[in-house]
Amino acid sequence: MSDGGGVLPWLVIRQDDNGNRYRVGRYATQDEAQAVADGLGDRGHKQLYWVEHVGQTAPS
Repeated sequence: MSDGGGVLPWLVIRQDDNGNRYRVGRYATQDEAQAVADGLGDRGHKQLYWVEHVGQTAPS
């Protein structure tokens, strides 16, 4: 079995009104993660959602 078969390197991160950050989920592709982040962001809540690659630093 290949080590790369189960890797989910794309994260969706949520930041709430108090600046707390939470990992929402891990995804296989950037497009998949972006679709989830966009869908959550379209719900009208004040939280901020973004996509990052494992090992990438979060936006400030």
